[in-house]
This record gives sequence, C-alpha cells and structure tokens, in this order.
Amino acid sequence: MPTTHENLKNAFAGESQAFMKYTTFAEKAEKEGFRNAAKLFRTTAQAERIHAQGHMAADDAIGSTADNLVTAIGGETYEHNEMYPPMYEQAVAEGHKAKRMFGYAVEAEKVHAALYQKALEAVKAGNDITESDIWLCPVCGHIELGAPPEHCPICNVKASVYVQIA
Repeated sequence: MPTTHENLKNAFAGESQAFMKYTTFAEKAEKEGFRNAAKLFRTTAQAERIHAQGHMAADDAIGSTADNLVTAIGGETYEHNEMYPPMYEQAVAEGHKAKRMFGYAVEAEKVHAALYQKALEAVKAGNDITESDIWLCPVCGHIELGAPPEHCPICNVKASVYVQIA
C-alpha cells in the first residue's frame, strides 16, 4: 500500500497533467469558437492547479526561494541531460514529428537551468536577479532576460514573436 507521501506525489503529478491538458483544450475550444466550453476548461484547469498546489503544501514540497531554485536546477538539469536526449533520439529513429519539440526542450532546459543558477547566486547573496524584463519564446520555450534576441537561438523565430512575462 502506498504511503501518503507517495500518494501526494502521484496526486500532484496527475493534477499537474490535468491542469496542462485542460489549459490546452481551452485554447483549442477557443480557436474553434466554443467560448463557453473554453471557459469551462480554463476554470477546471485552475481547480486542478489548486489541488496540485495543495498536494505540494501537504507534502512540505515548497521550500525557501533558495531551496526551490536548487530543486528547479536539479529538475531542469535532469531533463536536458537524461530525460530528453533519449526521447529525442527515439523520435529521430522513428521519424516522428516529436523530435522537433524534444530537440527544442533539450536546448531550452539548459537555458532554464543556467537562469535558475544565476537567480540562486543572487538570492544567496540576499539579492534578486537584476533583470526585470523576462521574455519567452512561445514556440520552443527559450527564455531571455533583458530583451529578446533578434532571432531565437533555439528555433530561429523573430524577436517580435517573443512574449514578455510580467
């Protein structure tokens, strides 16, 4: 029989996946003109987010900002060193279209880990990161501090595609 800790981890994973799935379903419903169905998906997604955050809190999985940055660095490093490379290779071997997003993810996760490391160094010194403008490439997930590059270094889209995150 699983422990409560294992149940909380599994529940967090399930609720997190449901949040993303319903968020994506909402975008599709909106594009197809089903505004109220989209609203229902978005609302349910937020309910799943509440559940996921509650499970994290019950499992004492939310630490200080420094602790959370260390956790984030570990997760991003695992993803770009261990998780995505074999997925990418398998997709290439199969000629599957997933190779594109797996390849983007490998490169983006490296950037994420480096940015978290930069933030950790600042936080350990009692400071916040100095850059207040943070930009996201909505195609591949690349993140840029300060200003977006002329072209994304991962997927090559133009700077005008980047989204500034508040």
